[in-house]
Amino acid sequence: MRNSALQERRNRQILADIVRAYIETGEPVSSRAISKGFEETLSTATIRNVMADLEDGGFLYQPHTSAGRVPTAAAYRFFAQEIASQATITAVDREWIQREMGGATSAAEITERAGHVLAEVSNGLGIIVSPPLGKTVLEHARMWLLPDGRVVVVLISPGGNTRDKILRPNRLFTQGELDATAEFLNRHYSGWTLEAIRADLLQKLATERERYEGMAQSALTLCDPAVLGDESALHVHVEGTAQIIGATEFVDQAQLRDLLAAIEEKHRLVTVLNACIETPEPVHVQIGVKEISEAGENLALISAAYTRNDLVQGSLGVLGPTRMHYERAMTAVAYVAQLFSEALSKP
Repeated sequence: MRNSALQERRNRQILADIVRAYIETGEPVSSRAISKGFEETLSTATIRNVMADLEDGGFLYQPHTSAGRVPTAAAYRFFAQEIASQATITAVDREWIQREMGGATSAAEITERAGHVLAEVSNGLGIIVSPPLGKTVLEHARMWLLPDGRVVVVLISPGGNTRDKILRPNRLFTQGELDATAEFLNRHYSGWTLEAIRADLLQKLATERERYEGMAQSALTLCDPAVLGDESALHVHVEGTAQIIGATEFVDQAQLRDLLAAIEEKHRLVTVLNACIETPEPVHVQIGVKEISEAGENLALISAAYTRNDLVQGSLGVLGPTRMHYERAMTAVAYVAQLFSEALSKP
């Protein structure tokens, strides 16, 4: 049920104007500043009354008795869900993003350019999380035997993206066996995800064990997501750390150190960003991200899933101060996710 302070259209518009004004200036917003730009002719006294109602409703607070009002997390949440979600990307941003991402020729370059764009539009972090290993699509596999018996497994995905792992299998392999296993995977499973490969190999072993036992068992040993998977080593591309360090919200050095540690560890970013995949909205907005660090209460996360051939692969988004340009950031995240998905789906 909508908060009673937002029942009237006029109140919603005034709140939206206050959020916009504060995002632009970073200064508490006065009733006079709102009355100057308001579409109706309202007295400053009427606007002050509305602002008092919004403060009672938890959408505004007054830092000092003589100051204007500042938006709360609830105000940013309202603005993102009901105002910014209706925005469309500007022609200038569309052309800029196309130009920035258009010349990329590899998955690594597309990821780097997308991260740069996302950091720019948010004055914060641009983050791209590669899919969990089980969701990785195999285009080509290579395997090498090391002198101590360990095996290097390199998985190449469409677009040239590579994931590699050094394994110590439970039995010794020869280089010939590794070559044969890689050739078997490349011939039969190019274009499959590792999860799907594992399921098919297990089925083959269950129904045609004599025919497949040797090769399928070797492939399972060397290409099983459960064996290869080290989720702490998820590929996470982060751009824009310097921008977030300079944000006025993080003058507390202890909070800033905690935030930087979270960015460095990355797994906290992965957990929060990948949660957007489970949400029904095409673009997910979270105001206050305490799962990352104590400083997270001053952060907003805007994220979207990206796909390859209509299958969700991973997530991307921006993490920045709550005082960010939501319309621009939300439309940019949606558009970057679209272009990223199109680039990954190219044959």
